[in-house]
Amino acid sequence: MLQGNLVSITAQQVLVMFLLILVGYLAVRCHILDAGARRSFSSLLVNIVVPAMIVNSYMTAFDPEILANLVRTALVSLGVLVAGLAVALAFTCRMRHPDRPLIRFAITFSNAAYMGFPLIEALFGAEGLLYASIFNTFFNILIWTAGMAILDPKASQGNLLLELAKKPALLAVAAGLVLYLGQIPVPALIAQPISLLGAMNTPLSMLITGAIIATSDLRAVIRSGRLWLILVLRMAVIPAVSFLLCLATGTGGMVGAVVILLEACPCAAITSVFAVQFHYDEQLGAGAVVASTLLSIFTLPLCALLVPMMG
Repeated sequence: MLQGNLVSITAQQVLVMFLLILVGYLAVRCHILDAGARRSFSSLLVNIVVPAMIVNSYMTAFDPEILANLVRTALVSLGVLVAGLAVALAFTCRMRHPDRPLIRFAITFSNAAYMGFPLIEALFGAEGLLYASIFNTFFNILIWTAGMAILDPKASQGNLLLELAKKPALLAVAAGLVLYLGQIPVPALIAQPISLLGAMNTPLSMLITGAIIATSDLRAVIRSGRLWLILVLRMAVIPAVSFLLCLATGTGGMVGAVVILLEACPCAAITSVFAVQFHYDEQLGAGAVVASTLLSIFTLPLCALLVPMMG
């Protein structure tokens, strides 16, 4: 039953993402949008939409009855995320290509929020979503600290704390944690605009990806060994490492399933956005998002088959 639901939900999520990418592609091809608009959209996404999505994800009720599982989820989530970063750094340490930072980012960070959360909600309900939110906390902290240091190494050489304090998304993580841990009620008049802005995250990311594809030579990208390195590590090696880590720590059941499935998701949709923001190969960034999302139709159900082995 788990595998059947997972296949159906994954296929539906992938189809939605590709339709959104198609809209962005056609908008540029039909001259509705200028190809350069992706830079303005990227700035809007990173500085307003993503912070709103992060804050919105923390506006949920805290259940003290499952506190022990929350602690375990926190520890395992941190472990698999750091392990994923270690895999990316280890396999690219001898690479001298100028796009190495983008490649490392694409390998390390999954599309957990959009691809993962609907799967977790459908398969495990509210409790599963709570564990997913804990994973998302560490994911957001890592993406806006280590992820930014990878993509913008010059900035990381200066006052790192000052640079991080300027990141709207990291400020949103801090605000979200205060709201969640303090169970501070947010008035509907404020919560609704935050929710609406946050809901723009995936559509806007996919529109940007489509706009990049409209001006790209994807055939050249597909033939690139760098893309295949990203796909193999992101879609096969990192999920395998996550599974082994959960197995070694005795993390099974719902907690193990949630963490593994979130870490097994395709490349983060924001990869293509950061390729634009930080002036890396935009075609490679878009290609990684599209190709890994397509592959997830096959790899996520395979991960679901392995989850019961943990007991």
